[in-house]
Amino acid sequence: MPTPSVSFEFFPPKNLEGSFRLWDCVNALSALSPEFVSVTYGAGGTTRQLTHEAVGTIHKTSGLNVAAHLTCVNASREETLEIAKGYSEVGVNRIVALRGDPPKGEGSFTAHPDGFANSVELIEALADTGKFLIHVGAYPEKHPDAADTAADVEYLKRKIDAGATSAITQFFFEAETFFRFRDACEKAGIDAPIVPGILPIENWNGARKFANMTGTSIPQVVSDAFDHAETQADKDLLATALATELCDDLMQGGVEHLHFYTLNKPDLTRDVCHALGIKPKVELRDVA
Repeated sequence: MPTPSVSFEFFPPKNLEGSFRLWDCVNALSALSPEFVSVTYGAGGTTRQLTHEAVGTIHKTSGLNVAAHLTCVNASREETLEIAKGYSEVGVNRIVALRGDPPKGEGSFTAHPDGFANSVELIEALADTGKFLIHVGAYPEKHPDAADTAADVEYLKRKIDAGATSAITQFFFEAETFFRFRDACEKAGIDAPIVPGILPIENWNGARKFANMTGTSIPQVVSDAFDHAETQADKDLLATALATELCDDLMQGGVEHLHFYTLNKPDLTRDVCHALGIKPKVELRDVA
């Protein structure tokens, strides 16, 4: 079974300590030769400038391919496309195009009066520039705003038809969840790559809270295992084992690329990659 290619997601730092953590994470994982790394946007576009700075710095200093998250929230079309233009000018040619979460305290997304109404409009505008590979989000379990899973598949097809080149899924706990979604997408005529998003669980309480917010189902066996793990070392071993098993099941089912949500903490992601046979590339120097 071939070794999969990988990509890693980071979030922009909000302070000096966060900056050190981000660069440590980038340095630790860049040795695994990811196909690309991505940098997120905060809810409501709150980290727009921070994201822009982090993308530029990682691209310039690491030599990695960087995908910048870009959303429709709290910005006009002109402002959003100007940000995209800035990325292109510094050599960043990948964008993760998303509708985006509403600002904190607002219950639902409301488009900017002069902005993009949804992710499909954003994708179309980015595709028209001809400058970007466009990744989009996908939801193997029902998105909280969707009527049902069929609506999620239909909307993903609209995004692909608008010009997106691949999709990255929300995290999930069982490989069968992804396979059902992939089959439904194929049946709907979606032929773009669908990449599974993997979350090695560094903090169980945080992961459980996020799963509840996004509608991600948690198998009882997983919940029980974390609830009974007594030490952080036990939880780390459990998280590594579960993520490695999930990735192996996905690879057995034909998955060729894995996208890891690192939360700017590289250790578990690195351990999972090593267990899958994804090892640092070592340059051999001529000593003759």
